[in-house]
Amino acid sequence: MGFDEELRGRTEYCNRVLERFLPEEKGYPRTVIEAMNYSVRAGGKRLRPMLTAETSAMYGSRPALAEPFMAALEMIHSYSLVHDDLPEMDNDEYRRGKKTTHAVYGQGMAVLAGDGLLNYAYETAMKSFAEAQSAEETERVVRALQLLAAGAGIFGMVGGQCCDLDSEKKRIDGDTLLYIHRNKTAAMIRSGFQIGAILAGAPEIDIRGLGEIADDIGIAFQIRDDILDVEGDPEELGKTLGKDAEEAKATYVSIFGMEKAKEDAERMTEEALRRFDALSARNPFLRELIVSLAGRTH
Repeated sequence: MGFDEELRGRTEYCNRVLERFLPEEKGYPRTVIEAMNYSVRAGGKRLRPMLTAETSAMYGSRPALAEPFMAALEMIHSYSLVHDDLPEMDNDEYRRGKKTTHAVYGQGMAVLAGDGLLNYAYETAMKSFAEAQSAEETERVVRALQLLAAGAGIFGMVGGQCCDLDSEKKRIDGDTLLYIHRNKTAAMIRSGFQIGAILAGAPEIDIRGLGEIADDIGIAFQIRDDILDVEGDPEELGKTLGKDAEEAKATYVSIFGMEKAKEDAERMTEEALRRFDALSARNPFLRELIVSLAGRTH
């Protein structure tokens, strides 16, 4: 079986898991639930839950323990996109070729949908407690929850988004941009890598190593996003290109140039692979996934 076929199979698995945990569209809050589910079902790579599933399997954990966290990670990612698309933020009307949540349900309901997804993510992740079969597994779930909350919070994704918003229409240096990328993008990828390993009881040195791999991959992933905003295919990407330049937004390309952006994305990927090969467990698919993320075209 080739990588693309394996990737499709794993994406379908993540979608099945996610569907099991989405709230049922009924009762008085039905509109916000519909908006939440619309946001999640809009598609995507399911990268973060896939990373959790792969590292969990890599170190021998039971899928049932990881699956609530898989769904929670994608809910948090989706909430961040809902809010990111709002007129007060990036003001996007299309994502993945579909109308954004605020374009369909209105700005107020989109805010509520994002809030709902964030809170429901924690409700969902806590369902792992019912799957824990020992005191040790319960402790692992607690630690995974702490990591999930930190990655999504003010010292993680929200902090990166805050710095990004504060930096609009300003000249910023490379260190500030890397802070944004390391937190806005890499923080939740780090959670995806590390949560599965934590739930499986992986060695501490490997958990730290997976965090370092996530930083490299998360930044490389965002660099590729900046590159694609300049020379990508809008139909393949499902979004409007050139907005960063139009809005004079600082990107890796605008600060360092296209050539260095491509070189650094490749260098960070190579470093991530070196770290990955030093881990005590193996996962050929996950290694290939790391390679594919750096060379992505959509």
